[in-house]
Amino acid sequence: MRYQCLVCLLLASLAYGQTAQPTTPSATPPTAAAPAEQSTPAATDKAPEVKVAPDDPVITLKGFCVDVTQQGDACKTVVTRAQLEKVAEALQPGMPPALRRQLATRYAQVLRMSTAAEKRGLDKLPAFEEKMHYARMQILSQELSSALQADSQKIADDDVADYYKKNEASYEQANLLRIFVPKSKQIANPVAKPKPPVKPGTKAAAKADEDEDEKAAPQPTEAEKKAAEEAMTKLADKLRERAAKGGDAEDFDKLQKDAFAAGGITGNAINTKVEKARRSTLPPSHQAVMDLKPGEVSEVINDPNGHYFYKMVSKETLSLESVTPEIRKAISSQRYRESMQSFQGNVELNDAYFGPTRNPGVPPPPRGVRMPEHHADPD
Repeated sequence: MRYQCLVCLLLASLAYGQTAQPTTPSATPPTAAAPAEQSTPAATDKAPEVKVAPDDPVITLKGFCVDVTQQGDACKTVVTRAQLEKVAEALQPGMPPALRRQLATRYAQVLRMSTAAEKRGLDKLPAFEEKMHYARMQILSQELSSALQADSQKIADDDVADYYKKNEASYEQANLLRIFVPKSKQIANPVAKPKPPVKPGTKAAAKADEDEDEKAAPQPTEAEKKAAEEAMTKLADKLRERAAKGGDAEDFDKLQKDAFAAGGITGNAINTKVEKARRSTLPPSHQAVMDLKPGEVSEVINDPNGHYFYKMVSKETLSLESVTPEIRKAISSQRYRESMQSFQGNVELNDAYFGPTRNPGVPPPPRGVRMPEHHADPD
C-alpha cells in the first residue's frame, strides 16, 4: 500500500496528459507487442529480453479516443513502451514483469475513468483540489523518506570498524548446552474407582451421566501447587550441581531426561544443544551466560515458565569481515531513525476540538515465556 497514493496520482496525471495530447497511433501493428508478452514468464521476476522498441505500443485501448471525430478502428489510444516504463520506474525502479503487467491493466482502467471524470467536471470540485494537495504532500513525504534512507546507507568503512570495536561483545558466538526444568511438577488427579457398566439408553445410564457432570475433576490446592513448584526449584539446583561436576553432552541429555521425568512430563526430552548462539538470540535474562568461559556452568535462571542453566562449550568472536553487512544494516537503521525524529513529536492538539486524549490500552499480560529459541542469524 506504500505506493498506492503515488500510483493513483501518477496514473491520473498521465491520463490528463493523454487527454491533452492524444498519442498518435503507431504504424506498428498491435501484434508487434506479442513477442514481449510471450517472453514474460509468469512466475519469474527477471526482466524479459526486450524485443519492443521504445516507440512501439505496449497498451492499446480500442474504442477509446479523445478526438470525438475519430470513429471505428481509428478510435483508439496507444501507450508506448517508453511511456509505460517511465511510470513503472517512477513507482518502483526495476519493477518485475508480473507487476508491470498489473500496472498496465490498472493504467488502462484509470485512463478511461479519469477521462470520463473530467468530462463530468469532477476535477473542478473543491474537494478534488484539496485531495490533490494532500496527495502531493504524501508523495513528497515518501520521496524524502526514500532520500533519507539512501543517505543512511552511505557508510564509510571506518564507521563500520568503529561500530564493530564498540560492540564487539555483540559479535561473540557460542555453542552451549542448556537444561530446562519445568516450573511445577505435574500433579496427578486421583484415579476414580471403576463403576459397573450400565446399558446405554436406560435410566441408570442417564443417572450415571448426570453424576459425571456434577463431579468435576478435583483441582490441586494452593498448598499442593506451592509444594510442586518448590520441588522443581530444588531439582533445578541439584541438576545444576551435577552438571558443574563435569561431563559431556550426553550427560546433559541425561539431565534433561531426569528433569522431565521428575516433572511428570511425558514424551521425548528437548534438545540440549544451542549452537551458534549470540547475545541477541538469547532472552534478555539469559544473555549473561555469554560471559561464561568454556567449561563453566551458569547459575540457575528462574523464569516464569521454568528454570534454566547453561554450560559454555566453546566461544569465538566473529570477524569484522563476516559481520560487515550486519553492521552496515544496523548503522543504516539507526541513522534513519535519528533522521526521522526531527519530524515527529512537538505537536499540540486542541482538546476542545478533538476531545481529551485517550489513555493507551494496557497491553495484555504475557501468555508465558516460551522455551527460548536459538537463531543462528539474528535479524
